[in-house]
Amino acid sequence: MDTFMEKLVTRKKTMTDYLIITATVIGSLLLIFVVLSIPILMRMGLSLLLAAGAAYLGYWVITSRNIEYEYIVTNGELDIDIIISKRKRKRIFSASCKDFDIVSPVKSSRFDQSVQSIRNRIDASSSIDSPDAYFITLNYKGEKTLVIFEPTEKMLNNFRIFIPRKVFLN
Repeated sequence: MDTFMEKLVTRKKTMTDYLIITATVIGSLLLIFVVLSIPILMRMGLSLLLAAGAAYLGYWVITSRNIEYEYIVTNGELDIDIIISKRKRKRIFSASCKDFDIVSPVKSSRFDQSVQSIRNRIDASSSIDSPDAYFITLNYKGEKTLVIFEPTEKMLNNFRIFIPRKVFLN
């Protein structure tokens, strides 16, 4: 019997996101003001078109900061997709749980210096400070990789069927 589970997680906005949004609003307003104040563009009828383009570009950049992650577990296979502003989807991770070295909570003692020093990272969680955040280490595409995500209890139990000695719940 096949098992299929999915979960959608919305990434919390960081200070970087808020700085990008603020800079985009200010930049778009300045660009609109400059475009509307150039007389030659007004005579050619391009000023309103360029102002609308600047406004749309600002809207596009701001909404692209809305990021969600979808976890899909099918018979011990974990797929993670990133969804940007509900308009673009891309697979960022796909592996069998049999390839995992460890699955454990980020808040556990197993998230030690050796795990934190892994340079290749995929953070697909709402926040690394989330109480539901777990990490996976594995060799992924030839590199030692750290994946941070927020699985459901059913997903963890599905992993335990395939790798019981590598899944830790506390």
